[in-house]
Amino acid sequence: MNIDLDTGRLIVFLTGFGFFLALESLLPARHLEGAKYRRLLTHSFMAGVNTLLVRTLTFVPMLAWLVYVEQQGWGLARWLGLSGWLEFIISIIVLDAFDYFWHRANHRITFLWRFHKAHHADTSIDVSTALRFHPGELLLSTFAKATWVVIWGPSAIAWFLFEILVSWFAQAHHANWDLPDGLERVVRRIWVTPRFHATHHLVDRRFGDANFSTLLSIWDPCFGTEANALTQAQIKECDLGLPDARDQTASFRHWLAEPFSNQNLGLSKSRQAD
Repeated sequence: MNIDLDTGRLIVFLTGFGFFLALESLLPARHLEGAKYRRLLTHSFMAGVNTLLVRTLTFVPMLAWLVYVEQQGWGLARWLGLSGWLEFIISIIVLDAFDYFWHRANHRITFLWRFHKAHHADTSIDVSTALRFHPGELLLSTFAKATWVVIWGPSAIAWFLFEILVSWFAQAHHANWDLPDGLERVVRRIWVTPRFHATHHLVDRRFGDANFSTLLSIWDPCFGTEANALTQAQIKECDLGLPDARDQTASFRHWLAEPFSNQNLGLSKSRQAD
């Protein structure tokens, strides 16, 4: 069953990536800096490095931890006696809340920001940006997720469903497309939309230091981190990424070395004041 779930996650990832790549190519919302093929090649290589590292170092231990916690009956979900579809749905909501606070911590804590800013260094965003994460961040997130598992105690199926949704939503809200204004106003009240997340990538910290949600958009208004809604025309007039090194849109070398650079750490310090 676990192999089937993992295979299903890969199928969803590849299908989603192909779909949103085609969508943004046919109906782009913004002009991209740099050649798209170069972005795809560089970010795909980054994803390959990350996939090899994660599967080698963390996949089996995380799977074993999930099974062990479930067998021990640990976690709030087990203590509450949740099972079946109710457990799946509630687990996804709870895990999404954990993910919101983890993402917010990556912008507040200097050490975590050193790794997360490799993702934000992209001066354009498209579906390939969803591949642009530093391997150090992925390793750190594994330890964070291990605590989520023991606190909540999701079933292995609920965990994989959550991981599949995170993968799909990351592709959807990084992709360079947009919803019509009327539909955008309705959907963003519940789900993270491409425009909602594009705002999070703005250099202007009034907007970029906000909108941390991944699946459900409700966490930001609940915890006071929702940015004012912008139109797509307003986003087009703003810079994306980080204020420094703006010529390093898709550089593998700079991506790998980003945590060891002291550029853009001032942003992280100001975030800690919250």
